[in-house]
This record gives sequence, C-alpha cells and structure tokens, in this order.
Amino acid sequence: MKKNDIVEGIVEKIEFPNKGYVRVDDQLVLVKNTIQGQKLRLRITKKRRNKIEGKVLEIIEPSPIEQSASCKHFGKCGGCLYQSIPYEKQLELKSNMVKELLDTLNTTYEFEGIVASPNPYEYRNKMEYSFGDEYKDGPLALGMHKRGSFYDIVTVNYCCIVDKDFNRILGEVLKHFSELSIPYYRKRSHEGYLRHLVVRKGIKTNEFLINLVTSSQLELNHKTLVKKLRKLDLTGKIVSIYHTINDSLADAVISDELHLLYGQEYYTEELLNLKFKISPFSFFQTNVLGAEKLYSIVREYVGDTKDKVICDLYCGTGTITQLLASVARKVIGIELIEEAVEAAKQNAQLNGLDNCEFIAGDVLKVIDDLKQKPDIIVIDPPRDGVHPKALKKIIAFGVEQIVYVSCKPTSLVRDLKVFMEAGYKVGKVRCVDMFPHTVHVECVVGIQRKESMK
Repeated sequence: MKKNDIVEGIVEKIEFPNKGYVRVDDQLVLVKNTIQGQKLRLRITKKRRNKIEGKVLEIIEPSPIEQSASCKHFGKCGGCLYQSIPYEKQLELKSNMVKELLDTLNTTYEFEGIVASPNPYEYRNKMEYSFGDEYKDGPLALGMHKRGSFYDIVTVNYCCIVDKDFNRILGEVLKHFSELSIPYYRKRSHEGYLRHLVVRKGIKTNEFLINLVTSSQLELNHKTLVKKLRKLDLTGKIVSIYHTINDSLADAVISDELHLLYGQEYYTEELLNLKFKISPFSFFQTNVLGAEKLYSIVREYVGDTKDKVICDLYCGTGTITQLLASVARKVIGIELIEEAVEAAKQNAQLNGLDNCEFIAGDVLKVIDDLKQKPDIIVIDPPRDGVHPKALKKIIAFGVEQIVYVSCKPTSLVRDLKVFMEAGYKVGKVRCVDMFPHTVHVECVVGIQRKESMK
C-alpha cells in the first residue's frame, strides 16, 4: 500500500474512543469514526513504518449490528456516530471498551457495568451550533460540523438528541439572518459576522437561555430577532437572550463582550433536589437526568462521610461539592475558572449550605495552601486527566479514599497507574452513559489506600 491508494476492507476491531482497524493485505489500517463490522472503501492518507491511516470514502456495507437511524441528519452530521446501533448494544460496546482499558492495569477490581441514560433521546440541555455553509458558497447553514470536515456545516433542524424547542429556535435564527443576508465568520480569512448560536435549557424547569455569538465586524440591532424568538410557539419559556462578541481567532465560544438583550442573567436547573443558577458560560453537565445517576454513584462510592472533610477538585460550579455537603462536616471545592467559583458560592447560598468552601485557582497550586487536610478527595478533572505534578500532590495527602470521575477512560487509566504505583488500590468501577449515540462515556472509580484495606 502507498499513500492515496484506494482499498477495501472490513473493520475488525475498535479501540476507545473512535479508532477502527481495517485489515488490508495482512496489514491494519487505522480509520477513525467507524463501527466494527462495516465494509469500507478507503483512501490511504498516511503510510509510516509502523502505522497506516486511512479515510472513509464509502461505507460499502453497514455493520451487522447496525439498523436504520432515527435522525434524518445521521451520516452527514458528525455528532452521533452510534445512532445506527441499538441502544442496548451501544451500552455493551462502551462497557466492553472501558473494561478492556482497565484490564491493562493488571489488577483485580470490581467492574459494576454501565448505567443507561434515563433518556437516550432529547437528553441534551446545551447545544453549541456553528454558522457556515454546507458546501462552498452555498446558502447560510446553522448546525453541526459535517462528518470529517472542519469547514462544512450541516443544518440540524431535526436533531433527535435535543427536544423540539431547540430545533424551532435554530430554525427561527437561521431564517432571520438568511433573509437579511448576513455573512458568517470565515475561519480562513477571519472575515464575517455570525459565529455561533448557543442554546441552553433547564430540563426540570423548562427555561431557555439563548446566546448569539458574533464578531464585532458589523453593528446590528437585534431587537427584531428578540421579538421573533419570544413569539415562537415553544413548550418551554425563554428567560434569557444574550449577544456575545468574540473576535478570537479560535473556533470556540469565547467572550470578549457579553450583552444581555432580554430577560434575566441566568436560567435555573434542579438536580437531586438542589437548585442551580446557570449563566451563559457556566459549566453544567449536558445530560441532567444522567448527571443525577452519575452523582448518586459518586455519593455511594464516597460512603460514610460523617464528621469528615471532603475536597472536591476541579469542582466547576460545585454540583458534586453541594451534593456531598449534606452528608459531610465540610466540603472544599477547588476550580480554576473564577466565574464558576462565584456561581458555586451563589448556588450554595441558594441551597442553604453553610459548610461549603470554594477556592478559585489552579489545583496544582491551591492544594499546597489548604488549611484543612481532607479525609476524602473527589476528582472530576478535564478530559486530559490530572496534571502529573498535581497528581503527585494529591497522592502526598495520603488520604485513605479517593473517588475519581472521568469523561475519558484513556486518561483515567493513565492516572490510575500512578495511584497504584503510589500504594493505592482500584476498588469499584461503574460507567454511566451520559452521551447516548456517541462514543463518549463517564466512569466513576473508587480508590483506596492499601493500608486501609487491611
């Protein structure tokens, strides 16, 4: 095989999160975003001594485990790779991939399987849509990136993983700016106005927050858009409409300026009988009902907390911190983003919790200055896991019990090896499917110091 060769083969195996391997002439070709059993036509894109990579040109035959997908955008949209797989089979695949990674630790542990999402459809409470076009110089589009493309956008106005109100809001915004012929922001030339539309919903409260993200290259009055959105026939209620100005070169939702166009500064959500005020840039789990399952497992794994001090690292807006506060003497939450910490403090006050302390700063630095040594540590780090230096400092506390929440099992396994080398044992592991129809999965791991196991 040479670069640019066109070949065919069947996907033999999948490694987390999306690495498929196709055997061609006794060699394995790495092809991302595929499903085991698919017969593919590929173009060889990279050829090295120990690694061959390819790109899918055509799915010649679907996998035997596939069926018709519910969403009309499936295949074009890059959002839901697994939607053609029956949901029970999705759970089995994710569970098996996580266990396969954990087994590389060569240790005994109790694997408790995977917990299904309460709703496999219409579960997301947040979507970040992009403006663009589906093909070069095509009409304005608003939605998700086309599968395998950095530039092309698919309008996803019939998306199945959000409720129908999201689709109605998307459709109205797209229609409004299409009629005005407003240009979208082009990532190559950095010219244009429309960048993103962020829609957030309180699943329990049915409240919507809408955030239009643009560059500063035009000055538009958005009063007409606000009126149109407020007149929409929705099952929920729009409580906030924002306009964010973002001139960053990065293709991300970043705020240079934030303007409230209508309503209040936040929407509200409820999770395990606690209330949360959520602003445009607050982090909050995208699957609320799934988060209730996830956090209940965290509380279960933490176990007996009477008269104990718990440290919640990477606490975000303090959801886990507050859920544990009712069963602990004190909970200390640490988070890098100051806005999230302020939101955590407000939410703790809203819920009448006076034994929560929130500290803004880098975990790597803040844990050096903790006045109280924790009895239990809960870790819920970013996708890439815990910084190696921070990991050493966490281990240095010598706590008997750690609960690790991970959204990326490969990072989790890497960090677990370090804990094991430092004298800790992996106890129970349970997965939670927070993201149905995608390759992603959350894991909760109970970790104990070996001395405390005697």
